[in-house]
Amino acid sequence: MEQHIVRTHRSAEDFPIAEHLAYKIAKVAADPVAVPADTKEMICNRIIDNAAVSAASVLRRPVTVARRQAEAHPVSANGAKVFGISGNYSAEWAAFANGVAVRELDFHDTFLAAEYSHPGDNIPALVAVAQHVKASGTDLIRGLATAYEIQVDLVRGMCLHEHKIDHVAHLGPSVAAGLGTMLKLPVDVIYQAVGQALHTTTATRQSRKGAISSWKAFAPAFAGKMGIEAVDRAMRGEGAPSPIWEGEDGVIAWLLSGPDHKYTIPLPAEGEEKRAILDTFTKEHSAEYQSQAPIDLARRMRDKIGDLTQIEEIILHTSHHTHYVIGTGSNDPQKFDPDATRETLDHSIMYIFAVALEDGSWHHERSYASERAHRPETIELWHKIRTVEDPEWTRRYHAEDPNEKAFGCRAEVRLKDGTVISDELAIADAHPLGARPFARPQYEEKFRTLAEGIVAPAEQDRFLAAVTNIETLDDLGELNIELSEEVLNQAPNTPQGLL
Repeated sequence: MEQHIVRTHRSAEDFPIAEHLAYKIAKVAADPVAVPADTKEMICNRIIDNAAVSAASVLRRPVTVARRQAEAHPVSANGAKVFGISGNYSAEWAAFANGVAVRELDFHDTFLAAEYSHPGDNIPALVAVAQHVKASGTDLIRGLATAYEIQVDLVRGMCLHEHKIDHVAHLGPSVAAGLGTMLKLPVDVIYQAVGQALHTTTATRQSRKGAISSWKAFAPAFAGKMGIEAVDRAMRGEGAPSPIWEGEDGVIAWLLSGPDHKYTIPLPAEGEEKRAILDTFTKEHSAEYQSQAPIDLARRMRDKIGDLTQIEEIILHTSHHTHYVIGTGSNDPQKFDPDATRETLDHSIMYIFAVALEDGSWHHERSYASERAHRPETIELWHKIRTVEDPEWTRRYHAEDPNEKAFGCRAEVRLKDGTVISDELAIADAHPLGARPFARPQYEEKFRTLAEGIVAPAEQDRFLAAVTNIETLDDLGELNIELSEEVLNQAPNTPQGLL
């Protein structure tokens, strides 16, 4: 990997285009390097993972709304597929609908470093365009290898959340870069597309603060849609604000750490394989990633604790990010509100740890149900939990060494008789270094579990076979899943929109 220093440059400075971060990203995207076998395998795993969580979310209201928006944009020729239904639709709207389905339950892959991300958000946009242009499975894999690489590399080197900028600002450029690879576009075109995609996808983190709404699911889907539109405009000869990151009125100067700050962004050297997807990890549980290890820890501790009514207090010692985003450091009273939205409860480690302790399990629907959140004993336990930042957990959160990197916590449970029960877990069981790391069998099991009762068994088999044979598929439309009318009719009624 080559390390690139990125900083603000005054307009009067001599700053050649070849030095712009967007141009360097474009060069990585245009590099025809082959995709290694383990990267290909993991890309296929994540396509399965996305389908799994889409099946679980397909009847939820936000996903239904997005699907119905896409249905308003059919096309007669080419076009892309929308999860759950037949027909051909505008690629950007198909990507949008499928992106919402993937993101709605907060249940797919993750990468955490200086920033955090869900790189699987790249998949709906690239698959939709691949279907639209009738790309090969090989080209789709090449594009996804780039998209994952660019998003992960930006996440490694550039923190957004400390400036209250939403993490989808790294997704727009990665989608544009991935599409550039897949479509074999020239460097100059990819450069303009990356700049446009970034410019149109910067937004504040209020979407993940306070009373969190369904926009949390729509935000990355919108970024993917903007990435597609940016590529379309760039292919037609249109340009972008530049230098988008480094300009004196650019992203670094005014949205991030300011004109005096320097970021170091790692990018593959020319001819270097794109392997970043192998550093990412999926979720066993439908919850914010920093909740994964605590859920596993709660399941492990419940028998040690015994009678939960004897708990006086639970202190979760954890990282800066966990404490301030999903812990009591956020100072969000909504995180203790049983009437809070599912999205808000998903971002409350106090609620999640309480329910996991009580149930010894976690379920993407039952654990968030209103009646579950309103149980008096749950509310009582929930309010006994608080988080504190521990510098050691923060250090491990940011560690470069994968054997040191940690996203968990130490739980200190104080009982009413003065007994203290402590335990800790650094990484989730499903993490590549965890107790039960996910490989193809676990991805397929997750898919079949979440698709049960939604996707017909024969359709499950057909889809898994298509993914396995992705490089020889004649039609990437086979990566879509169609549901029966009986299932689709269970979707909620939604008001008529504008389109």
